This record gives sequence, C-alpha cells and structure tokens, in this order.
Amino acid sequence: MLLQEDGYEAETATDGEEAWQKVEEGDFGLVLADLKMPGIDGLELFARMREKGIDSEIIFITGKGTVDDAVEAMRRGAYDYLTKPLDLERLRALIPRALEKYQVKTANRHLQQRLESLTRFGEMIGQSEEMRQIYTIIEAVAPSNASVLIMGESGTGKELVARAIHQKSGRGKGPFIALNCGAFPREILENELFGHEKGAFTGAINEKAGAFELADGGSLFLDEVAEMEPDVQVKFLRAIEQRAFRRLGGKKEIDVDIRVIAATNRDLEQALKDGALREDLYHRLAVIPMYLPPLRERAGDVLLLANEFLGRFSRDHGKELEGFSAGAIEFLQTYSWPGNVRELRNHVERAVILAKTDLIEASDLQFRQGLDDRELHIQVGTSLQEAERLLALKTFAFTGGDHIKTAKILGVDEKELRERLLAYMEMPVAAS
Repeated sequence: MLLQEDGYEAETATDGEEAWQKVEEGDFGLVLADLKMPGIDGLELFARMREKGIDSEIIFITGKGTVDDAVEAMRRGAYDYLTKPLDLERLRALIPRALEKYQVKTANRHLQQRLESLTRFGEMIGQSEEMRQIYTIIEAVAPSNASVLIMGESGTGKELVARAIHQKSGRGKGPFIALNCGAFPREILENELFGHEKGAFTGAINEKAGAFELADGGSLFLDEVAEMEPDVQVKFLRAIEQRAFRRLGGKKEIDVDIRVIAATNRDLEQALKDGALREDLYHRLAVIPMYLPPLRERAGDVLLLANEFLGRFSRDHGKELEGFSAGAIEFLQTYSWPGNVRELRNHVERAVILAKTDLIEASDLQFRQGLDDRELHIQVGTSLQEAERLLALKTFAFTGGDHIKTAKILGVDEKELRERLLAYMEMPVAAS
C-alpha cells in the first residue's frame, strides 16, 4: 500500500516459492524480501536470481537475530537491508536509489549486448573484441564536442570511424567535410582549409569557401594531419582554438561551429621528436585519442569482411557466386594483409571479376606484381619462428594457395605445411 501510494507498481507474494515464480517470469527493478520465509528463504531466492542472471536489486527485511545473514547478503551484492520494525522513511529513501542503480546497470547491459551482437556499426564491419572496443569508444565520445585523433595504419578505415562519430553525435544532420592533408602542397592546402577572397592571388577570380567554412554546424575530418607543413599547423591550431579564421586575402574573422576529427598513420612519437608535428597541436587534437587496429590484429573479422565484399561486388558486376573455396578461405585467414581492409577489399573485387567458376579460388585472390611477389624483407632481430612464419605465408600467397607447390618450394612435407599453416592462424601476429 505504501509503495502504491508513492506511485510504484508493486506485486506481492505470500512465500519464497511464489516470489521466485513471479521474479523468474517478470521484470522487476527491485525485490523486497524477508530473510525468513516458508519454502525458500530470502537468501535462497537471492541465490536463484543471480544464478539465473536476474539483475533486480534486492533489499532484505530482517529481524535482530538474522542481521548477520543480511550483512553477508550485502557482501554478495544485495543492495541493503532493513530491520524490523520497518523504518518507512528510510525505506522511502532507499527505493529510488536502488531503482536508479538497476536502471543504470540494465542500460549498460543492453548496450553491451547490442555491441556484442553487432557485425556492423555505421559503415564499419567487424565483430571481433578489438572492433567491439572501438564501437564502445565511439558510443561514448560521439555525444561530446571534444576533438578526436584516430591513429592507425593506412587502409584500416579511419574515415569510417570519423563518419560514425559524426553520425552518432548531435551534429549528425550537419555537414561532414573530409580533407586529406597529405594530398596537397602547402599553398593549396591552406586554400583548401580556409578558402580565399576574390583577388587574393593570381587566378582567384571568385571567392571560395574552405573546409572550415563548409563544415560549419558539422564535423571537419582531416586525414594525414601530420603531413601538414609547420606554418600551416600554426594557423590551423589557432583556427580550431578560436573557432574562427580568415580566408586568404580576407580581413574579416569568420566564426564557425565545428568539431574536428583528425587521423594519421604516422609514428606520432617520432613525428613529435622530428618536429614534423607541433606538440601543442597534437595535444589539442588528441583530447580523445583512438587507435584503430590493423586487420592482422583482428583476424577474426577477415572472413566476415570478405563475405560482405563478395556479396557487394557480385551484385555490382552482375555475377552469381556461391562463396569461397576451402583453399581461398585458408589463404584469407593466413595472409597478413599489410594493406589492411583496403587491400582485402581490392583483392575480393579483383577475384569476383576474374572468377571462372561459381566459387572464388585462392588463385583468384592473387595479384601477381612481378618481382615483389618473390621478395620477402625480414628485419634483423626477427625471431627464427617469426621468420619461418613470414616465409611460409609469403610463399603460400605466391603460389596462389597451392599447398603442393608451396611445400615443394619450401622443401617440407605437404601434411607438415598444412599443420604449420593452421598453427600460424593461432599465433599472435607481430607488427611488420
């Protein structure tokens, strides 16, 4: 009666067994249970709830003789306990706090379950633990307005991460402007960033808005930001700190509302040491740093990605393909993909075009580039085990996934080669 008067929906049970049936079948945020009940007692009810994965908070009601049991229950995760006779004001204070804890716990669980079941997140594809961590970070940082610096090798999908952050933010309906800083010489890059006024330089017959202006109300993504010349970095830093800039040849300050997301594939520690990247700019951009792992560090996503690309390119090129042969699957899983997702995508598209049957064969995935296919560069200091792994995989790739040819070239038994290739799939892969 008290709970209903306070606006809560409440159900009652006359003993522990009836309580268990209701809790098992229902969805309750909070259970108030006496420690001593006919049938099953409060501790047994609590144990069944946790064993079944029921996250309802529980507050025990106890007499003086069972306070020790209630304290033990709290050590196991019970929210709190009340002694008889009940202090109704304390009960009124405990209930909303217990329900709030339940709601937070439930929301986090649902988010985790949704992320764990995802194979795609925005335009990204992957269900490995490494990618689920990326999805979690994106969910956390997207609502803020903080600058993000995405680090990772070429071809890992840094722009896709930036787009996902933008789309899940409050700026999602605004513009997303992407600019590759490594694609322009200094003079042109400055113009691309800030735009120019009419007559600012020879050939400037009209005014032009730059990326800063075009991204107003949305997000500005700058790829390969460490390739920016130092003097442009100074102007860029001022613009993102002030959220204001001047066009080339302009005198008027233009205010903008943008979020900056930057990316680089460079070794930032070395870039800072060499002076290629200003330290103050690095700290301004890396408010939230993110590392996007290469494909070799999330090998569990390779087949998922390959099948996605196979379906996409089969439709694009008007071909009906059933999938990958066993040899092709083995090649996909054992090749180290130094070009990351971009290289995998290109290999699969090429294979779709070249396929002569309804299955993609390992030979279809190969692209012979002359002498480079016969060369393997191994750094001094590489372990013998790692060198053997690299040599076996390179040779396997060169033969188009032909076990017999690979075994003959390496001078090993075919059965031994197959066992080694399977073992290499389980090995942690060193960065190369």
